[in-house]
Amino acid sequence: MGRQSLIEAARKQPEFAAFAGIPARAGHGPACFEITAEHAIVLGGAAFAPPGQVAFHLRHALELTWLLRAGCNPGPAGLAAARAAALFASGDGLAAPDWVNVMASEVAPAAAVLARVAVALKLRADAADIALIREIWSALGTAEAIMETGGDIRLARDPLSALNGYGASHRPRPWAVTFASSTASSSSERGYAAADAARLRTTARMLAAGRRPAVRGLLEEARDGLRRLYGLGADFAVALAASGTDTELLALAVTHLALPVRPVTNILVAPEETGSGVPMAARGLHFAVDTAFGHDVSRAAPIAGFFPDTALGAIALRDEVGAPRPAAVVEAEIAVAVAEGLAAGRRVIVHVLDLSKTGLLAPGMACLRRLRAAHGDEFEIVVDACQGRLSPASVGHYLALDAIVLLTGSKFFTGPPFAGAALIPPALAARFRKSTLPAGLDAYFGRDDFWADCPAADALPPVGNYGLALRWHAALAEMAALFAVPPAARAEILRRFAAVVGEEIAANPALTLLPAPPMARGAEDEAWERCPSIFSFALAVAGEDVDPDGARAVYRWLNADVSAALPGLDARERAVAERICHIGQPVKFARGDGRMVGVLRVSAGARLISGEPSHSGFAPAARLTREFDDLRLVFAKIRLLLRHFEALRAADPRPRYR
Repeated sequence: MGRQSLIEAARKQPEFAAFAGIPARAGHGPACFEITAEHAIVLGGAAFAPPGQVAFHLRHALELTWLLRAGCNPGPAGLAAARAAALFASGDGLAAPDWVNVMASEVAPAAAVLARVAVALKLRADAADIALIREIWSALGTAEAIMETGGDIRLARDPLSALNGYGASHRPRPWAVTFASSTASSSSERGYAAADAARLRTTARMLAAGRRPAVRGLLEEARDGLRRLYGLGADFAVALAASGTDTELLALAVTHLALPVRPVTNILVAPEETGSGVPMAARGLHFAVDTAFGHDVSRAAPIAGFFPDTALGAIALRDEVGAPRPAAVVEAEIAVAVAEGLAAGRRVIVHVLDLSKTGLLAPGMACLRRLRAAHGDEFEIVVDACQGRLSPASVGHYLALDAIVLLTGSKFFTGPPFAGAALIPPALAARFRKSTLPAGLDAYFGRDDFWADCPAADALPPVGNYGLALRWHAALAEMAALFAVPPAARAEILRRFAAVVGEEIAANPALTLLPAPPMARGAEDEAWERCPSIFSFALAVAGEDVDPDGARAVYRWLNADVSAALPGLDARERAVAERICHIGQPVKFARGDGRMVGVLRVSAGARLISGEPSHSGFAPAARLTREFDDLRLVFAKIRLLLRHFEALRAADPRPRYR
């Protein structure tokens, strides 16, 4: 392959999309690269020896050129570009110069060490430049490295698989078949490019004005983006949180800010079908062993400042054999629980589940309006809309009831995992001007994760969550693409998705579809919101239900090339075994006899509707045909895995990035 062809091949990687406007060509000089007066790149001979280094040197040159075009000082810009290139090389295992290990270090090197790197790179960086780089060190790097920060241990990249705890990647993974939006998805080229563009803008701002104002500005851009997409005025407050479970802490904090102070009863709908940490967060307890700001905590221990006597109520959405309970019965139980809590002198929070892990919704909008008419503002409404499978109009109807709406960009919208937000109507936002947040929230939030006019947050650390900001910018790109598709087209695509899933499950006796009633919030729903997009099904091997551990194993094997464990396959079966398929994490489900079975989930995400960027070369009809062929492939691989269940359990193939 010629030198220019090597350059063009490297530029096709999704991680290079943000640099599309910068020309690069092969030259004959001895240096790795030169940047012309017109800010074009010429890669010299050293960049091609060996050829495997081309992507590294090109990335280094593109980073530096972008920053120079943005008007950055060449000294600190050169060091910032070198750090990003070093993390790019270490993430891909590329051959690279000795200084890469220094610049990829998690901890900022000593000033003298950085000065030696600057000399090696022929950079004019004085003491002030080096001090600046050391100060902002942890905020410099690649988009994927930064997006892995500001969450908890589930965001960490496994060095063997290059995937995080959700089996996903912050880097695009277009070769994987993905129907995982009920849990988490790998970044698409669209989302990654948006996050990387935001990273580059923020790096330039940090080099000019320091870390805090740059990150604060990026967080404010994300808040503005959410207001714009949901049609909210400036009087609606938006707080950003590392995850959907972290937003539960915000919702509880809003109630703690209410006067007069009263003990709290928090009524959860189907807590077993929400995030595993939600019941703990809803009582003001730590729900993991670490927090978004890196604090080690004890799971289920109280968070300082929350009321210790918060009571938890639970309303079931399924009966003892797993069938959905009638909506009228569920809503009557909610009404009784609210009335009893208020009569006991408690402040009551009603959680709306829109939607659950298996696609259930309760209570409906009419029930909420009746409760509001009966009890006024004596109780709170918190809408868990973290699945994101509802229209901006429906979000507006909830907010009109003075409800707090909890969202994530990482479920239906298919943004990177760990991007949460709370939309807070004006009447409740006013509470943040009169008191202070529970002190223990300083382990989860920084001051800049909240809006500017928020005195209650002033005691939080004077920082913002940079990784969260980038994840939201990736999600906002996906959301904008989705909402650009007419609602009628959204509905038609989701109906076709449901038809394919139904056909595949009906054709496989080893799969049993979990029942889910029709979804309806209220008469104002758009048609696409009522289309099911999460499908849950139990598995059987040799006529016996697969337990939760077995279902989790199938989920892992789907996300792996299992062909090496099954040497006797024919060519067609081998092609299926090799394909990597990522679906929703399994959930536990109780049978009527008390046995627990594992349930897998396939779900339609926003990219199915807006267009998977890796399929951009297809015409619309051909693209959807490809998507539904991929969906059928998922079920073909499940059939293969169940047929060879024992052999695979012995080999236990592991998920991988490629």
